[in-house]
Amino acid sequence: MKKILPLILLMSLISCKNNVQSTDVSEDWIQLFNGHDLEDWNIKIAGYPLNENYANTFRVEDGLMKVRYENYDTFTGQFGHIYYKQKFSKYKLRVEYRFVGEQAPGGEGWAYKNSGVMYHCQSPESIGLDQSFPVSLEGQFLGGDDEGERSTMNLCTPGTHVMINGQLVTQHCIISTSITTRGEDWVTAEFVVYGDSLIHHLVNGDTVLTFTKPVIDGSQVSEDFTLPDGFPVEEGYISLQSESHPIDFRKVKLLDLSEDQ
Repeated sequence: MKKILPLILLMSLISCKNNVQSTDVSEDWIQLFNGHDLEDWNIKIAGYPLNENYANTFRVEDGLMKVRYENYDTFTGQFGHIYYKQKFSKYKLRVEYRFVGEQAPGGEGWAYKNSGVMYHCQSPESIGLDQSFPVSLEGQFLGGDDEGERSTMNLCTPGTHVMINGQLVTQHCIISTSITTRGEDWVTAEFVVYGDSLIHHLVNGDTVLTFTKPVIDGSQVSEDFTLPDGFPVEEGYISLQSESHPIDFRKVKLLDLSEDQ
């Protein structure tokens, strides 16, 4: 989503990058993306009805879920999301992604090598026709150029707020402590989500952001949204973004933790 603002107090939150361990040993992961087609996913692109896949934006080729824009004359705010059919509350989510190619003509400057996972989303059926982003939490994917630093797996909060160090944070985007990922290398993004209590973001196995107690920001949602300001955000749908830069997804899998809590 949009530009990132720095948050100095975040730097004191994470003293050890490896404080959240992730393993597949003896764990029953659900493959959300089957590697063959978009079965079990729903598409919503701003300006188009639910499940109208404008310009074949989302497709599966060579075993990858791809987001592409070669069929666009120009990108004019057709921000899109592809939603898994089921909502979750407590889970580990692992996504392997890479940015490829060139940004679509007309894409916003901030959307260069910019995508992400929106989680704890409102349902795709409740998204307005012209609504650009769901009420959700976003694990923001950003890619860097050959020089300069640009963290990935930041947090953006469309229609939500979170707590860090016991304080309510109302700025839209919060930077992580991740390294800069460059070129077309594959990146492993992980989320460890415990409902509305504790959430970790990881990049290539390192914990880069931790926050707690997400709630609805009533001032940033539409009048017909039914959840009030301050309502705990404890579950929701998972979606992947299309924001004007081509991206591939190789793995999207989830470990349900609801029975462990």
